[in-house]
Amino acid sequence: MEPLTGMGVLALMGAAATIAGASEDLESDVGSQSNPNSQVQLAPQMMYPHRIYNKAISGEPPSNALMCAIGGTVATVLLGMNASVILALTIGSLVAAMIHGTFSVSSHLGRIASQNRFKQPLYLDIVKSHTPVIIAYSFITTICILVISYLMVVVLGHPFPLPLLAFIWGITIGAVGSSTGDVHYGAEREFQNVEFGSGLNASNSGNIVRKGESGVRNGYDNSWFCAKFGGPVTGIAFGMVVFLSGWITTVFDASKSAAMGWESVLAGVIIVIILAIWNRKIEVAARNAYGTYKEDQDAEVAA
Repeated sequence: MEPLTGMGVLALMGAAATIAGASEDLESDVGSQSNPNSQVQLAPQMMYPHRIYNKAISGEPPSNALMCAIGGTVATVLLGMNASVILALTIGSLVAAMIHGTFSVSSHLGRIASQNRFKQPLYLDIVKSHTPVIIAYSFITTICILVISYLMVVVLGHPFPLPLLAFIWGITIGAVGSSTGDVHYGAEREFQNVEFGSGLNASNSGNIVRKGESGVRNGYDNSWFCAKFGGPVTGIAFGMVVFLSGWITTVFDASKSAAMGWESVLAGVIIVIILAIWNRKIEVAARNAYGTYKEDQDAEVAA
């Protein structure tokens, strides 16, 4: 395969990965299937009832891995029956999204029912309004992952089958969404009443912000808020993972020589170091702009 062709395919994969990352994060925000979900789950027990969809089938990595693997398996079966690529990937993604939606409803109903003793109501309008959105985001995420996996198998000649690649990328996108987008959702959205950088004090456990811009807050509000930054950042993060990992092995093809294999490893290390330094500079700039919590806390103790 020509290098220019490979770079073009990588660009397409990176674009699909960016869309997938954003939709994955926003889906988890609508359904509260994120690391901060434990605070949503804890809220009724701390006497803070809410109107937030609370599914958390599992952690995002295994949940997305299952979803994408189902889509990849269905698509592979259809491709084996000589169905068109577009039809196979679309139907596979639709089946995966519907199964994901089924799990979401059963999980949400089960969680809320178990919290009845804490006087947490079950709002059927939340179930009816949020579930289709969850399914829609799930479909977008799955079909983008299947496009990436299909291009890797057919164009780049990857030895792994489509369902296995979809499974691996599902774990990856869940991990990226859980580590990147959740910081924005949990720290900035659920605890807007807590000072920036203060962390989660034990006394604030479950005391999530429950009032939205208009009325009581729900998953729609979380998604609207996170679509402005958390979702796009997650998309960019996953897009960089897909593109840069593919770029290294395309430019430094280890199958051509052992020397190029070591060059690909060295290039990967250099990229990680650059990103680590860049991340540190961003963190320092944020602390300088918003202040350091520890200094404020020490000043209060001294006073």
